[in-house]
Amino acid sequence: MSVSAVAFQRWIGQVAPGASTADVCRLSGVKRSTLAQQLVRGKVAEATVVAVARAYGRNPVLGLAEFEPYHELAASIAPPTDAEVLSQTPTARLLAELLARVGGGPRHAAAAAGDEGSAVRQWVEAIDDGELRQRVSAAAGIAPQNYSAQLSANRLAPELAVRTAREAGVGLRNGLVVTGLVTAAEAGWPSTAVEDALERLSDAELAFLASERLATLARALKRQEHDDRAAQRAWDHLA
Repeated sequence: MSVSAVAFQRWIGQVAPGASTADVCRLSGVKRSTLAQQLVRGKVAEATVVAVARAYGRNPVLGLAEFEPYHELAASIAPPTDAEVLSQTPTARLLAELLARVGGGPRHAAAAAGDEGSAVRQWVEAIDDGELRQRVSAAAGIAPQNYSAQLSANRLAPELAVRTAREAGVGLRNGLVVTGLVTAAEAGWPSTAVEDALERLSDAELAFLASERLATLARALKRQEHDDRAAQRAWDHLA
């Protein structure tokens, strides 16, 4: 997904009056060749908008809100639900909290939501009422298998993430957080969101959530080990 290059250039004129393309790229860290290619195609990536907004001291969420199809982001200020916050809380933080409760051990410094990288699948599962994927696919006009393929890869295009949030009835900005496009702070998540959400979990709920995460991690590690052994056998066969 992307935004209009014409709209982007008009926006740049407002954000950085008189700045050249070279100036914008140097300050934002966007490669000149990358921006040039996007402008020629007529479509500028959301990541470019975010980088430029940050470089010029603008909130990247409000920067995106200047463009279609992100206008609604400006008014979408609903705080994240506990389920959303917990879906982005690192597994290590959950385990530290669990150990502190049942064993009296110290809690490590709380990691911010998203520190493990994007956890898109966990977020969608946290807000899914059982029909969310079908609604998003229909609203976006994409095949359900294409939507599922992005989730299987633990990613979502920004516009699709925002649409997912809309169909789930949660804050639209939250979709950008879980993709890693913007930070939780930039989206307006409270600084104590993780601690507050954990505090509202019972010991049993926390233990169950941690066990689910560990089971998921174990399956991923098992698949990785299987792939590594298969790759090694292939190399051995070629040697």
